[in-house]
Amino acid sequence: MAEKLDTKGITVKKADDMPQWYGQVIIKAELADYSPVRGTMIIRPYGYAIWQKIMDYFNTILKDLGVENAYFPLFIPENFFHKEAEHAEGFSPEVAWVENKDEDSQERLAIRPTSETIMYDSYARWIRSHRDLPLRMNQWCNVVRWEVKDVKLFLRSREFLWQEGHCVYETEEECDRETMMYLEEYATLLEDVLAVPVVRGKKSEKEKFAGAKYTTTIEAFMPDGKFLQCGTSHNLGQGFAKAFGINYVGKDEKEHLPWQNSWGFSTRLVGALVMQHGDDRGLVLPPRIAPIQIAIVPILFEKSKKDTLRACSQLKKKLSKYEVTIDDREEYSAGWKFNQWEMKGVPLRIEIGPKDIEKDQVVIVRRDTSKKYFVKNEELKEKVEELLEDIQNHLFDKAHEHLKKSIVEVESWDEFLAAVDDRKIIYAPFCGAKDCEDQIKDKTKGANSRCFPLEQKETSKKCVYCGSDARLYAYFGKNY
Repeated sequence: MAEKLDTKGITVKKADDMPQWYGQVIIKAELADYSPVRGTMIIRPYGYAIWQKIMDYFNTILKDLGVENAYFPLFIPENFFHKEAEHAEGFSPEVAWVENKDEDSQERLAIRPTSETIMYDSYARWIRSHRDLPLRMNQWCNVVRWEVKDVKLFLRSREFLWQEGHCVYETEEECDRETMMYLEEYATLLEDVLAVPVVRGKKSEKEKFAGAKYTTTIEAFMPDGKFLQCGTSHNLGQGFAKAFGINYVGKDEKEHLPWQNSWGFSTRLVGALVMQHGDDRGLVLPPRIAPIQIAIVPILFEKSKKDTLRACSQLKKKLSKYEVTIDDREEYSAGWKFNQWEMKGVPLRIEIGPKDIEKDQVVIVRRDTSKKYFVKNEELKEKVEELLEDIQNHLFDKAHEHLKKSIVEVESWDEFLAAVDDRKIIYAPFCGAKDCEDQIKDKTKGANSRCFPLEQKETSKKCVYCGSDARLYAYFGKNY
């Protein structure tokens, strides 16, 4: 008996109701599902396959950079949080506590919201000399942020998957350099692999990571006019080293405090993919991240079925360098299969039937533009390579053009409010004060500073809201 599948397409247009559209795409493309546990989600195999490709790509980067993967416990003793006061204060509303106390210490145990504290306790034992530095470590794991009540699949949930890198250095200069290096690797992942353009910048004092000297970020801009933070890299200074007793004997045979950074991205990147590229028929996946790059759909008739399936098998062998599947299910029509592979965002669909076999050709259909090509078998490899590269570039160029056109420079508060209403990226002079940012967010019902762009121009302007001297230009907008 055939598996019971949802045969309905997307029932709402992306431009009309993006949240409703987004939820339908996630469910109907079989990326994820809602969990019976409030605030959590289930990642289905197709969604996890995308995350796996992200992990596989980034693990090669980590290896090249000399970063080693490890794993640390899920549970964190309560006293670890109190060692770094700003960090403890920043994360206290988000921490989930285990009901049972540690048997030996009778101390409460937290479920990790982030791993700085549990990792740095070990670092204090492992680091003794300058010869132990730099220490570069990463872990792929789950974390829990308990303040989230209502799940937004891949975007916001109590439990999510991520990677978190934690490095230790002798000098501030080395720490600064690599903090920016990891941010740039994130930007490359988003832009070159996921085809999602980003802006790079530093967070304001209000928005920086709790306990950090400063936080850098990459921010994507979604089609509905909201920012999505896609990765952060933090220079932690020497505060955590001091709090956890991490020190080393330098070349001068004196004891020193090291410098540290941490950096991470999460399964939120899957949500970024969906929102950035999807359309009213479902997912649209860039070829470099698609779990299935090519779906071969045979046009089956009883008389020619054997020959058609043999031709499909030959096609798959010819295209063995790509992720290819043959949809030879007989319980569904070819048209139904076309719709399903469109829903799943597969970059190329190849159709082949008895008439195509006679003509020694196949029919190739692009997911991003729906354009159809009749391609001779002898030209197939070259055409497939050309089309996949063109789809990757087209998706990025389209998204990048939208980002560029969305940036509006303003100097007055009235212009600022108008840009918020128009769902634009607001580029404005800003004093950087926490109370000023609070008031901006309150007056606009959610718009805040997303980052100070890394490339700044000289400014003698006044802050767009409070009128005091502007420190820097900032990007403002609402966010997920």
